[in-house]
Amino acid sequence: MSDSPQHAAEWLYHGIWQVLVRWFVVPRQPPDLPARPGETIQRFHPSPGFLRYLKLFFWLGLTMLDVWFLIAWIGSFFIDPWLGLALTPVFFLVAVLPDIVAYVAIHLRYDSTWYVLSDRSLRIRRGIWTIHETTITFENVQDVKIHQGPIQRYYGIADVIVETAGGGGSGKQGKKDLAVPSHTGLIEGVEDAARIRDLIMARVRQSRAAGLGDEAREHERAKSTAAPAWTAEHVAVLREIRDGLRVVRPRSRTSGADP
Repeated sequence: MSDSPQHAAEWLYHGIWQVLVRWFVVPRQPPDLPARPGETIQRFHPSPGFLRYLKLFFWLGLTMLDVWFLIAWIGSFFIDPWLGLALTPVFFLVAVLPDIVAYVAIHLRYDSTWYVLSDRSLRIRRGIWTIHETTITFENVQDVKIHQGPIQRYYGIADVIVETAGGGGSGKQGKKDLAVPSHTGLIEGVEDAARIRDLIMARVRQSRAAGLGDEAREHERAKSTAAPAWTAEHVAVLREIRDGLRVVRPRSRTSGADP
């Protein structure tokens, strides 16, 4: 019997999800990436702990707001009982309906977030009303970091931040408490953050070992350093040496001819 409300809520949310997907033409399947034959593509959501993490802040905000609404509603009965009765529908409309919408929005955020990894790139997609999709090729990756606050640590989750070349922008990818530049990919709410970071860094090294990205630029820089161009000063010194040899050679020949 205790699971009945949960099953009912899941059934209701599933129906809402189907309607929103149809209305807003949200892709039902995760995003795809170009892949070579035999290449494995990994597709995954944030971990379930991320959903519990979002619900914690939902319940905290809900409690603070609803307590104030409840105090105001009860106070109206002391002013005038008829006023309190008249405000009862308003109380439920203002206090309960936004809570339902926010609760559904949390699940929608979780279900619409996808991370896709191939051997050469990363793709991140999130959003229902506005769908944001970011693709990062590994040869452009500069650094990969892990961010984990105390509450995230309690739920066993962390964020993986993938920084790319030119990542000095000021845009954000939807993380309110973490500034994420526009040239940065945010993989939020995952349990195995260290494994994902190591996997991305291994593929970054693999892409550069194949002759892509910075390795090619470093090779060209090494070639230019190893074989510098001749300057005008170099040419002038060589000409002086040549002219000096021309003067020395006739004298040596003349001295060799005398007895």
